[in-house]
Amino acid sequence: MAAIRLLVLDIDGTIAGESNQITPQVQQAVAAAQAQGIQVAIATGRMYQSALRFHQAIGSTLPLMAYQGAWIQDPITQTRYRHNPLSRTYALELLRVLADAEAQQALSIHLYIDDQLHVRSVIDETRDYAQRSQVDPLAVGDLMTFLEQNPTLETTKLLALSPEPAVTQQLLGHLQQRYQPDQIYLTQSVSQFFEATHPLANKGVAVKFVAEELLGLAAEQVMAIGDNFNDAAMLQYAGCAVAMGDAPPAVQAMADWTAPSVEADGVAAAIEKFLL
Repeated sequence: MAAIRLLVLDIDGTIAGESNQITPQVQQAVAAAQAQGIQVAIATGRMYQSALRFHQAIGSTLPLMAYQGAWIQDPITQTRYRHNPLSRTYALELLRVLADAEAQQALSIHLYIDDQLHVRSVIDETRDYAQRSQVDPLAVGDLMTFLEQNPTLETTKLLALSPEPAVTQQLLGHLQQRYQPDQIYLTQSVSQFFEATHPLANKGVAVKFVAEELLGLAAEQVMAIGDNFNDAAMLQYAGCAVAMGDAPPAVQAMADWTAPSVEADGVAAAIEKFLL
């Protein structure tokens, strides 16, 4: 195996568990890898502003890959390398398709515009999500009307959230039949919600860009660690792919190794096994 020069980490379920913090054990392992000259980056479905504290906590000097890779920005220079928003047509179509479920209060829809979270109204699920993300949601009323009245706004991501995983599963299945992967990238990071982004906004494309375009590395010099379906593309790209112990079996099957769970500091175990 080629020497790893870049380590890419997901946040939720990978470096942050129930506590919503990185444990000292994981921080120490990351620092030890960096001391050996290995660069470390974050690739997450989270908003840029929500992911920033994790990027700083691990002392990364690389651009932050947020919104599944739709938004790639260097927090130090503020250079934004990429922003691939969802097409306006598809954003409005998705809102139309999901309107019934939202009207029945089976679903809460989040629109991410200019790194701000926009919702129809702030309900319990939104509060919980916003608290974990440490962001302030903006209640703007009907989202379709809001988008139609603001034609210059670009939707970075749409997220549909339900306390009932069966609801999100059914809607996701419906959308996957309706849209091709080259129209909309649809993925899940937890069972209660699914996300829609531009077809080129996935972690595989984002990690490839940072590794090859910015650092001049090859895929076999990259190690990626993740825990869910939104990590699949980067696990398939990386020369060394690690799935967390809590990852769905299909995600574990894509990996070269399965680490212990996030609560058991699986990332530290993976770093020790492959990098130290």
